Amino acid sequence: MLEKTLLKIALDLSLSLPQKTHYKRLISAINQVMPCDAIALLEMDKEELVPVAVDGLSEQVLDMRFNPNEHPRLKAILSSQKPTRFEANSKLPDPYDGLLAKDPKRRLSIHDCMGCCLYVEEKLVGVLTLDALQVGAFRDIDDITVATIAALAAATMRNATLISCLEQQNENSLHIANDLVKEVRNAKGSNFIGESRSMLALKSEISVVAQSDLTVLISGETGVGKEVVARTVHAQSNRKEKPLIQINCAALSESIIESELFGHAKGAFTGADKDRMGKFELADNATLFLDEVGELSLNAQAKLLRALQEGEIQRVGVDKNIYVDVRVIAATNRDLNKEVALGRFREDLYHRLSVFPLVIPPLRDRMDDLEKLGQFILLNIKGGLRAKNISIGESAMQLFKQYNWPGNVREYQHVLMRAALRTVNEGLNKNIIEARHLGEEFFTNSLSSSSLLPSSELLTYQENITRNILKNSSRSKSLTEMVNEFQCHVITNSLAVHNNVWTKTADALQIDRANLNRLAKRLGLK
Repeated sequence: MLEKTLLKIALDLSLSLPQKTHYKRLISAINQVMPCDAIALLEMDKEELVPVAVDGLSEQVLDMRFNPNEHPRLKAILSSQKPTRFEANSKLPDPYDGLLAKDPKRRLSIHDCMGCCLYVEEKLVGVLTLDALQVGAFRDIDDITVATIAALAAATMRNATLISCLEQQNENSLHIANDLVKEVRNAKGSNFIGESRSMLALKSEISVVAQSDLTVLISGETGVGKEVVARTVHAQSNRKEKPLIQINCAALSESIIESELFGHAKGAFTGADKDRMGKFELADNATLFLDEVGELSLNAQAKLLRALQEGEIQRVGVDKNIYVDVRVIAATNRDLNKEVALGRFREDLYHRLSVFPLVIPPLRDRMDDLEKLGQFILLNIKGGLRAKNISIGESAMQLFKQYNWPGNVREYQHVLMRAALRTVNEGLNKNIIEARHLGEEFFTNSLSSSSLLPSSELLTYQENITRNILKNSSRSKSLTEMVNEFQCHVITNSLAVHNNVWTKTADALQIDRANLNRLAKRLGLK
């Protein structure tokens, strides 16, 4: 009987139970093997003992605190690391006099009493007390048995405390996470700037589809703000209190895409050392944003289609379907109609994704938004630059309106960040971005893309760039070396504008991709 009880207490240590349940099961198990009429488990809290579980005693004991200096028996127990036994006729008052559950008026004058300190890694965590109304009840209980029970009680107390702390931390983390999600959602949702006709039409379409659960396909050039639109749709939806789970399809290799989307079981493949939820499971009752969905392979497209059609997924290595309720928003910079015609994208998946298409206009088609968008960008970066206010001057804005912005809003943001930094470092306390602050790279990009309209001011800056390159070149350099230097400069800056995408850089420079690769290798850029 004793062995089974000790085993039961030990097995309970592995269970994730509420703190009170842990203590209740412990007391119940002890009561099965010890001839007790009253048991109390007390936790050490600074200089006092606080009852956390009792059996045979009044429930009001749980609301009490015991100072050992005021209770001689508890003080005696704390003074020894071994089980402490009290004679039946001990003159020391019992802390539980008048607190028996069955006979509250009875005084514990003559009875068997013993107690034991509870230690975890040599740290005192509490006390276990045992009382029996029958004299001699504990005579046949040896100290080793009591010490073993005390050790298990101490381990139970530590486990219960740890679980309680973890639960509290988890609850706090969830509150913090929810607050952060709301904060990010509100911030991201407010980034959708634009009052031009095309943007007002887009905003109207978003308000139409947002509160439904229809699948949305967002398309537009790189840098137009597809993620911002996706977050705006989510922020206006009925699922806005839930997270927006995001996955960049272009960043996933063929070997891990299924695991990332649908999860996997431990041992499903090499490196799968534990069970893992996929993005669909994480987005259950929430929203899943599939960015760059046009980059998925045909094999991955087939698996995604099934999940969208059936509303069920299957973890890699598990022969069991999981049903999920996910609202899908997809985005791509490709023309999926053309991709379907070329056989690179499944037609059935295209129609499944484009239930409600949203097309974001490029920045060059909404130049009326440049000023307001620029003010918003500068407002968000002025803190990092430690500037009270930064604005865009007339000379810079004129050039901005002549440029066709191949990198769209992202390029505009980068140009303003660099110009703002130069403006603040100039130290004139005006903090107004003028044409001179745009830097050589802006005009080099404008030359390479031929996207600025001819003007006397622009031509002057272009001539200055060429003059500076020639001036800074060593006189000992040959014409070929200076041309190579200029080509390096143009290619490097064009790459920066197009986020290091060589295909777009080749298009901007009006050069064949293969020829650009060969030129870059010859110049040492690749």
